Amino acid sequence: MSSELGVSDAKILALADYADSPHYAAAERAALAYADAITRTDRDVDDDPFARLRAHYTNDQIVELTATIAWENASSKFNRALRVPSQGLWRGGESAVGSRQSAEDEA
Repeated sequence: MSSELGVSDAKILALADYADSPHYAAAERAALAYADAITRTDRDVDDDPFARLRAHYTNDQIVELTATIAWENASSKFNRALRVPSQGLWRGGESAVGSRQSAEDEA
């Protein structure tokens, strides 16, 4: 999905190291750290992620970001419980849409 929106493969591949990657801006790092904090279910979200978010986002944007992260976490749990496989939306350098388009072009 991200690659369809113009996110580079290098940035997608650097996601696991977003905190130190030059591919991510400070606002993106704050949002990703917040997503990590929300996703961890063994503890509450500390004040630090909120403080980092407030440096870059409005309250309304933080609410929207929180809702999106919560939705993605719920979807992940739902799919895992029902053993719904990955839709293969990104395949390391070629998006699924690009793959389908290439296959259609060859047919």
